[in-house]
Amino acid sequence: MPSVSVTPLMKNFTQRFLALASLAPLALVAACGSSPPSASNGETMIYASSARSASSIASCLEDRLPRVRTAREGETTRMSVGSSSNASYFVTLTPSGYGAVIRVVHGAAESSDPPEEAMRFAIARCTT
Repeated sequence: MPSVSVTPLMKNFTQRFLALASLAPLALVAACGSSPPSASNGETMIYASSARSASSIASCLEDRLPRVRTAREGETTRMSVGSSSNASYFVTLTPSGYGAVIRVVHGAAESSDPPEEAMRFAIARCTT
């Protein structure tokens, strides 16, 4: 059987690759361990980013969802969706360097008006 010679450069590369590969699971766990800020009004159901601007997303959601109320605080857009007395969802759109960060909180209200599936679909359509 022929012998295989390993050059010092190849050996150094292999050692570095194995060292980095052993750190990959640790980096993945650290990335998955980060969570969105805690919700004050209910449970966070969506926390994502989009390349679309906050104003574009807000306009799209206003067109697709019933009973949407929008308020702007500086650059942040806050939306409540559902009954005016007891909103089902709260949407926060915060501009970022590449688009916007979207946070959707299911309100403390027992109702889901609109249904959660419709809300998730609207978010998906408006953020892509």
